[in-house]
Amino acid sequence: MTVLTLTADREGERADALLARLVPDLTRSAAQKLLERGDVTGNGKPVRKNDRPAPGQTLEVRLPDPEPINVLPQNLPLDVVYEDRDIIVVNKPVGLVVHPAPGHPDGTLVNALLYHCGSSLSGINGVLRPGIVHRIDRDTSGLIIAAKNDRAHLALAAQLQDHSLARTYEAVAVGKLREDTGTVNAPIGRHPLDRKKMAIDPKNGRQAITHWSVLARYPGCTHVECRLETGRTHQIRVHLASIGHPLLGDMVYGAKKPVPGLAGQCLHARRLRFVHPSTGELVELECPLPDWFREILRKLDR
Repeated sequence: MTVLTLTADREGERADALLARLVPDLTRSAAQKLLERGDVTGNGKPVRKNDRPAPGQTLEVRLPDPEPINVLPQNLPLDVVYEDRDIIVVNKPVGLVVHPAPGHPDGTLVNALLYHCGSSLSGINGVLRPGIVHRIDRDTSGLIIAAKNDRAHLALAAQLQDHSLARTYEAVAVGKLREDTGTVNAPIGRHPLDRKKMAIDPKNGRQAITHWSVLARYPGCTHVECRLETGRTHQIRVHLASIGHPLLGDMVYGAKKPVPGLAGQCLHARRLRFVHPSTGELVELECPLPDWFREILRKLDR
């Protein structure tokens, strides 16, 4: 049972929208189902989806037990950039979800890795995220590394922690960046009103640092390279939006209209650099810009 005490910041909000905002990972449609089943009560009475609970009122929410997700190997195409007995690095296409989650039970990178690697994936992140050391968004393309054993996973996680695992992205930002280089050093946390978004949060956010440099300028847009010093969720998207230059096509942190030729934000994980967990050698990997990204640059150039 989850108990919510309402504050006055969104007085007059419908019950279904309010639940979707306050309960992590609860969609509005899922909130409506809870309300329709009578799983949400206030003052001992069922709350309807179009009710507008008053500030100070307490709601009791019965959340269903999470449904187990059976993660099965699937023979999905993988663009393998590097592989040995310890690690595998894949060039992830746009649209591929990294690991199973509600709404995406299969067809993910994890399903493909389980088929490709068999049982040779680290178990540190549990059955839903075997081998996954770091993530990139569904609509971001590029390099992602997975560990085949726990020792390699721990070594790579330590490099993420001390910022020695270097990740470099290329992106197209909206507007003209005046300087040639810059750094955004602003803590990132969960958005206070929309739990599916992130936001700059000086009080409760975690340290986040993004270094950027201009690669080319076009009318209305700037092609930039971004190097992550930390790895927060949506970091590049939030940081560039915070300085007035959201990513082209990012309908979460930028304009709400889709861009022809883009399935989401114009962002590609271009390079990885890390110390190999077994050999101690420096590994530097790069994957080219995908066709859709190069086509965007050609359109901007015209």
